Amino acid sequence: MRREIRQRGRKKTERWKLKDFEIGSALGRGKFGSVYMAREKNSNYIVALKVLHKKQITQTKVMHQLKREIEIQMNLKHPNILRLYAYFFDDWRIYLILEYAQGGELYKVLRKQGKFNEPVASKYIRQVIHALTYLHSKNIIHRDLKPENLLLHKDNVKLADFGWCVQTEDRRETFCGTLDYLAPEIVERRPHDAKVDLWAVGVLTFEFLTGTPPFETVGTNATFQRISKVQFTFPESISREARGFIKCYLTKHSRERMSARQGLSHPFITKYYPNVDTI
Repeated sequence: MRREIRQRGRKKTERWKLKDFEIGSALGRGKFGSVYMAREKNSNYIVALKVLHKKQITQTKVMHQLKREIEIQMNLKHPNILRLYAYFFDDWRIYLILEYAQGGELYKVLRKQGKFNEPVASKYIRQVIHALTYLHSKNIIHRDLKPENLLLHKDNVKLADFGWCVQTEDRRETFCGTLDYLAPEIVERRPHDAKVDLWAVGVLTFEFLTGTPPFETVGTNATFQRISKVQFTFPESISREARGFIKCYLTKHSRERMSARQGLSHPFITKYYPNVDTI
């Protein structure tokens, strides 16, 4: 994917076109379009082609959000983050050329298996933490960490969907994310920072080990209350190391949460990966 394209702010010599790709099967569908497996005809390189409808994006007034997503993700290069190689557009659609993750959504794997054993959960969480360490070093907050936004490729986790991401050193006030993964500061409409991603690590770890998020219950308000009070219980099957790890992230006050880098040295990780490889 080295061909020159035209990007905002820089003049390039050549643009991608839809005819450059052979479109295959659908990989998924979203609010604004669909994702397809595609083959770049010249190189035979397999990619995921995300096709978005301009009209829907314009009507819902999220074009600025899409531009921000593209601008941020195109500059990210990390083994645990899905690459956005390029983008192009025509009169009706916007196309994102993405790295193809052969294993699909981690969410579907989790639903099929019910839950992960501790070594597998530790492996996946370790890779998520590596991705967050990289993002946070660049002052990028993902703000929508959940199994549906984690893809698998050759047993490696790839963090995807940067629709809610933002790059800033300031605290934010936007209410965003997915219900079961929202941090208390978002639920309570208080300013937030990158530590909302750390809270989500705790939620993810619990869900990987049990099959359900820790605060899941009937009704949005009831879920909000459980999150705000950090009200959840551990099943007996969760080990002491895993409980300690989760508690270090599921804390009411964001300043008390363990950092992403510190998480790599926690016994829940080092128990299975003694040689900690920090970024």
